[in-house]
Amino acid sequence: MTSATAPTTPTGQTPDTYTFPSHRLSRTLSNPNKTPLVLVACGSFSPITHMHLRMFEMAVDHVRQNMSEEYEVVGGYMSPVSDRYNKAGLASATHRIRMCELACDQTSDWIMVDPWEAIQPEYQPTAVVLDHIATEVNDVLGGIAPYEGAPRSEYKRAHISLLSGSDLLQTMSQPGVWSLPDLDHILSGYGIFVVERSGSAVHNTLAPLKEWGNNLGKDWIENIHVIRQLIANDISSTKIRQFLRQGMSVHYLLPACVIEYLREHRLYRDVEEGREVRSNSMPPTCRGEKGKAKEEGERAAS
Repeated sequence: MTSATAPTTPTGQTPDTYTFPSHRLSRTLSNPNKTPLVLVACGSFSPITHMHLRMFEMAVDHVRQNMSEEYEVVGGYMSPVSDRYNKAGLASATHRIRMCELACDQTSDWIMVDPWEAIQPEYQPTAVVLDHIATEVNDVLGGIAPYEGAPRSEYKRAHISLLSGSDLLQTMSQPGVWSLPDLDHILSGYGIFVVERSGSAVHNTLAPLKEWGNNLGKDWIENIHVIRQLIANDISSTKIRQFLRQGMSVHYLLPACVIEYLREHRLYRDVEEGREVRSNSMPPTCRGEKGKAKEEGERAAS
């Protein structure tokens, strides 16, 4: 998959005017024997960095090198979180969607930005976001053609998988952060591609997940695909915001178009007693035991 410039996706959408972006989704497999795979990264993207984009490329390499007989990546989606997510340093959804669109449009020919989650009036758990994209790709669009000219009856359902950094997997292994029903829904039904990050030992997070899955009679571990970083990259949105507050350069850490957008809109420069201004949004909730469970830290990867 190569870089290319393509028309931007629509901005300023509302739940009533929303349309699912599919302009970069490969609608036909190059190998009819493979299962189409769609990668989805959920996060704040406040702001988007080269690391967020790089994760998708590393995942494609991982699939090609280790899972090529089974899967073919046909598309990737970034899903920025709603403004209702209670996190310090969170720019408005409008800004975050636009920055992600600019970055994808100018650096990729296969990654798209789905604004559905960001424009929802309430916080949407990751499991719900994955369900949404699965429905759009497989039910609304009808899936992926195994070969050119294939009849609709032969179209294949795409497998949707979550893509994240290892810090998100760490939150999954912490009791009470994610609900067990949501973990099972994600790890049993979708799986996750996890990019190791500097200072994060992924193997330490797998033991509790293996135990919890076994208690449910499920093998979650087989659906957790760890991607090794061959070139260390620990760029994070948190560090970028810190640099911006201190008036430091962020060149070569973000796409140039995003840097220009930050400069134009003067984002991440407001401080309050030395701390980032915190959003007044309601705290997130997720489905699960007793109706609610904390999901603080779920979107820590961005």
